[in-house]
Amino acid sequence: MTQQSVEPEITAEDAGAGSRVPGGRSWLDRYFHISHRGSTVAREVRGGITTFMAMAYIVLLNPVILSGKDAAGDTLGQKALITATAFAAALTTLLMGFVGKVPLALAAGLSVSGVIAGQVVPQMTWPQAMGMCVMYGVVIMLLVVTGLREMIMNAIPLALKHGITMGIGLFIAIIGLVKGGFVHAGEATPLTLGPAGELAGWPVLLFAGTLLLIFMLQARNMPGAILIGIVTGTIVAAILNATGVIDPEQWANGAPELHGSAVSMPDFSLFGDLEFGGWGEVGAMTVGMIVFTLVLAGFFDAMATIIGVGTEAKLADDKGRMPGLSKALFIDGAGGAIGGVAGGSGQTVFVESATGVGEGARTGLASVVTGLFFAACLFFTPITAIVPQEVASAALVVIGAMMMMNARHVDWADRATAIPVFLTVVLMPFTYSITAGVAAGVISYVAIKVAQGRAREIGAFMWALTVIFVVYFALNPIESWLGVH
Repeated sequence: MTQQSVEPEITAEDAGAGSRVPGGRSWLDRYFHISHRGSTVAREVRGGITTFMAMAYIVLLNPVILSGKDAAGDTLGQKALITATAFAAALTTLLMGFVGKVPLALAAGLSVSGVIAGQVVPQMTWPQAMGMCVMYGVVIMLLVVTGLREMIMNAIPLALKHGITMGIGLFIAIIGLVKGGFVHAGEATPLTLGPAGELAGWPVLLFAGTLLLIFMLQARNMPGAILIGIVTGTIVAAILNATGVIDPEQWANGAPELHGSAVSMPDFSLFGDLEFGGWGEVGAMTVGMIVFTLVLAGFFDAMATIIGVGTEAKLADDKGRMPGLSKALFIDGAGGAIGGVAGGSGQTVFVESATGVGEGARTGLASVVTGLFFAACLFFTPITAIVPQEVASAALVVIGAMMMMNARHVDWADRATAIPVFLTVVLMPFTYSITAGVAAGVISYVAIKVAQGRAREIGAFMWALTVIFVVYFALNPIESWLGVH
């Protein structure tokens, strides 16, 4: 059934500078095609603000994910990370608004940041990791320009795409559970509840309470549930800390209190701090797999999100064609490079853009409004830095749960589908590696198809991926056999 663009009734309340008027249209209306798409400036502004409120949590959450030590033992400053996150989100979202002219907002991709924190920095430095972001962004831009991005999307079975999304969701969730203090590495078992089989300290209970609050708000379809939960948890944390109920030393990233003024200048110390090279100890194969993993992490959800939100805004037809699609995909790829240069991880389109569309947004003006709000965040870093890691980590678990909802699209009665999806989903969090999960899913999918006598259903791209991933798993024995070590 083809989606048709329906001109909604424009009320006096919604009329604005860009609305359709008998005497002509404003330059704003003409540039963003506002009245042509059945919207008004008022609706676009309202939609842009709604989108920002729905995804503002990323300014708090991304620094939590990227708070670990790299291979050299170095960490990134929280204030610099907040600045990098807000700046990259503002720039890429403004680009999407002015160039793509569609109501899509971008920010640091949690899947990409998860790969950076869990797989990349344990093997190299933070500047090298950000160099990897630039590389994967360039790769995605090349895939868009050459038309290969859509070809690859079509080559990978739909069930595996859902499996990859679910696996990344569990991967993000376990990061949140660990950083929230709910899950620890055990001595007798791989993982335990708390440090010794029980929860320890008030901060982890606040994590659990914040998590439940967000789930309850979502169950009531509350707009901005994640942000409301984080703000509420932060207020409670600040009260408990100020009254002395919680020892300031118990907080993972410092006590939730304001130091000095609520407004300050941005800290751009991470901007341009990146390296290309110096990977001698890591090896070319590992570098290639890391870039490939980052491409995967930032690849699949973006196209589906762009098409999904575009369809919701009645900009796309039943084949996924929409105005500005190629520009939107290119800007999404450029987000990887922009995030790397800024020092805040790769940027990607957020599904929360749909909340703005639900408020009537239909054009890039809404993205411009969202981008301007992210830019304003640059000057309120001290307030943002109050949020405890335990509170912000709850949002990671919530997002993981949202990504797991893709399970409803999988035919669990079909072994050829269920087994590869299962391996993809469970191995990502259990091995702390997105690459391992994707590799196991691809190899098992091809192996089961061959066992069923359905090898003809396997495309050339899947065969090529299988060869690459077999080498990936067997790399250590191969290197030993060749005398590399």
